[in-house]
Amino acid sequence: MDTQAQQTKGDANQHLKLAIAMAILKYKRLQKPNDGDPQLPCNNASESDVIKWKQKAKERKAEILRLKEDLRLAEDGIQYDVFPQSASCKCYFFDTFGELSPKLSDDGSESNQWRFKDVLRRRFLRQVRLCERKRKRLGGLTEQTCISDYASENELEQLRASIDFLVELCETVSPLRVEESNFKNWSHEAVEFILDTLNTLSSMGMEEVAIERNISSLIMRLVRRMCNTPEDESHHSTNNVQFYVQHLLRKLGSKAYVGQRVILSVSQRISITAESLLFMDPFDDAFPKMHNCMYIMIQLIEFLVSEYLLTWSKSEAFDLKLLEEWTTSLCHARKALELLESRNALYILYMDRIIGDLSRQLGQVSFIQKLKPDILAKLFS
Repeated sequence: MDTQAQQTKGDANQHLKLAIAMAILKYKRLQKPNDGDPQLPCNNASESDVIKWKQKAKERKAEILRLKEDLRLAEDGIQYDVFPQSASCKCYFFDTFGELSPKLSDDGSESNQWRFKDVLRRRFLRQVRLCERKRKRLGGLTEQTCISDYASENELEQLRASIDFLVELCETVSPLRVEESNFKNWSHEAVEFILDTLNTLSSMGMEEVAIERNISSLIMRLVRRMCNTPEDESHHSTNNVQFYVQHLLRKLGSKAYVGQRVILSVSQRISITAESLLFMDPFDDAFPKMHNCMYIMIQLIEFLVSEYLLTWSKSEAFDLKLLEEWTTSLCHARKALELLESRNALYILYMDRIIGDLSRQLGQVSFIQKLKPDILAKLFS
């Protein structure tokens, strides 16, 4: 009996040993790495997977944030520069801000004038398109269509969109509400694009009435912005904006088609302002603003006459009738300012300087004999 019990106990021990051996073999087989797997312990492999997925999660989160930022900039691109700063405008556009610039090349442009490249052209059109989209969202249907591809769009439509962009930039955005560098870049690109589009339209033989309607609207709106200042702007900000707009008109006036119309519009406004000042109380709050506006307008005409008149006269498309019209208007403006001589003699002094410069430059051109005798009498009397 004892022998049978011992035999039974021995068989149980053998089965136990066999079970333990099989368990150990199975454990080792599970622990043994497959061919090509890194020789890492089980815990290290798990930690590596955790780190890898955490890194992927961080990258995905950063990508989502970047896409959200791109979407925000695309939806409200008028106040932001969606292109890298490496494409910013590095030029001499505002170097002659408020100063006479006698150093001109034969074509009437400044000797160091920077011509914008295709990247800035595309950048400007992108900004105009974003502005058009925002206007469409805020105001519903608009008369203007968005620019999608400047190479295939109608040139006149591009001119309208560029004019609207430049005017709205001056009317709704001041250097205090937007970065000054962006204000300068956008306004420069707008001026260059408008002038370039005018040249293209001229070469295409576009209808003169359509072009003049858009250019007259541009001049009227910019002159109004230069003279009328919102009440919420500080005195320092107001002067800055006025001189910025004056400079834009000055640069647009490098083309005779625009420059002569600017002089005509501004000289007519000088006559109206002089009449208003004549009957205005000097202690009125609006008097200083009108006084500053008068100087800015007179200075703008001086810039245009001294810098561009001889260049305009060399162009085959120079309009003599328009020259006679704004010359007559300038003489009327001087006569209107004579009534203010007792209040401020500087008005007459500056106007005499402009008319003297105009007479001197017209004396150098060959078509002077074609002008009306009464205009010549007023200039050279």
